[in-house]
Amino acid sequence: MKRIEILKTYKIYIGGKFPRTESGRYYKVKNKNGELLANMCQCSRKDVRESVVAARKAFGEWNTKSAFNRSQILYRIAEMLESRKAQFTEELQKQGSSKKQAEEEVIKSIECLVYYSGWCDKYQQIFSSVNPVASSHFNFSVPEPTGVVGIIANENAALLGVVYSMAPVIAGGNTCVLLASESKPLCAVSFAEVLHSSDVPGGVINILTGFKKELLEPVASHLDVNALVYYGNNPQEITAIKELAALNVKRIFTYSDVKEESPYNILDVQEIKTTWHPIENIGSSGGGY
Repeated sequence: MKRIEILKTYKIYIGGKFPRTESGRYYKVKNKNGELLANMCQCSRKDVRESVVAARKAFGEWNTKSAFNRSQILYRIAEMLESRKAQFTEELQKQGSSKKQAEEEVIKSIECLVYYSGWCDKYQQIFSSVNPVASSHFNFSVPEPTGVVGIIANENAALLGVVYSMAPVIAGGNTCVLLASESKPLCAVSFAEVLHSSDVPGGVINILTGFKKELLEPVASHLDVNALVYYGNNPQEITAIKELAALNVKRIFTYSDVKEESPYNILDVQEIKTTWHPIENIGSSGGGY
C-alpha cells in the first residue's frame, strides 16, 4: 500500500512568532514539473496590518541598539545560515535550481550578510558631513533610519532575493515587512527559522507569503509604512505602488533585479537629518584668547 505523502504547511513570521494566517487559507506550491512541494499560508490584509504593528513596535529597540550590536546580529544570521547550507541548497533545487546554482545562491546570501554586517558601524561616517555655512553655526548632516520598510522580494531569486533586499534595510536600523516570492516562497519562510535563532529581536523582520494581487495594495497604502522597496519589472504593479504610496509620501525604490552589494543600498532607506548648532563668533566681537 502506497504511503500518503505528508506535505509541510509553512507558517509565516510576525513579531518573532510563527502564526498561521488569520484567514485560514493556504495555497499549494509546485515545482517546474507540476509536483507538489508544500502548503503555503495565503496571507490577508489583516496579516499585513499585524506585521506593520510588530515592525513599528520593534523599531524603537532596533534603532537604538548600537551599530556594533546590529553588526554582531547580522553576522550571527550569516553563521546560522552557514550551518544550514544543505537544507537551503535542497530547497532551491526543489524549486528549479541546479545543484551548482543552488550552492552558489546560498554562498552569495551568506557573503551578503557578512558584507552588510561590516557596514553597520561605518556607513554613518561615509555619508555624514560637516557643511560650510555663512552664519555662526556648526552644521551637521547625518543619516537616520526611515522607519518601517515594506519589501516586495524578487520573484525568481528564492533565497538571494530575500537576503539582498532585507540585509541593507536592517543594517541601517530600519524594521521591515517582507512579501516573499509568490511562486518560490520555501526559502523565505525557512529563512525566518534562521532569524529566530540569530538574536534578531521579534518584529524587526516580518515575512509574509501569499498572492501579490492581494497583498501589494495593503502594504503600499499603509500609512505607517515609511518606505517601499520593490524588486520586479511588472509595470502595472509599479504604477499601482506609486499611486498608493502617494497617500503618505513614502520613499519608493524599484529595481528590476537583485542589486549588487553596496553601502548605497543602506542609504536608500535613510533620512538625512541636518542640525544647526549656534556658536559664538569671537573674532568679530573683538574678543580673543
